[in-house]
Amino acid sequence: MTPPLEVLLVEDNPGDVLLTREAFQGVNRPIHLNVARDGVEALEWLRREAKPALILLDFNLPRMSGREVLSELKTSRDLRTIPVVVLTTSRAESDVSDAYELGTNGFVTKPMDLGELFRVIQSIGDFWLGAAALPADSQARYLTR
Repeated sequence: MTPPLEVLLVEDNPGDVLLTREAFQGVNRPIHLNVARDGVEALEWLRREAKPALILLDFNLPRMSGREVLSELKTSRDLRTIPVVVLTTSRAESDVSDAYELGTNGFVTKPMDLGELFRVIQSIGDFWLGAAALPADSQARYLTR
């Protein structure tokens, strides 16, 4: 049996955490979803745990914004190769621009429709955890758990 891939969801809304967890059950690969409720907790988790195969990052977080987390991740020698997809309610062009300037691998606005949200999250999972190639030095870390 294929071991589950680790995913870190950085999200402060308990409802969105639950929906994301349910949506990942439809991904074609076993997923273990870890949750950090704010940016500070996310960085603490990343510094003490093995690196996840994917980070889903909300931009609107307490204590430390998604922008600040993304900046920390993409300037860290140890964390910068982890794919980060910003998954947020924002549709602001400035948020999209900021995210890409800071090095996000993708920016997705959460759909309001529940079925569409599930489809989007499953598509993210199928792409990043199934179809996308990962850096050679990261393959073993991500895929052999």
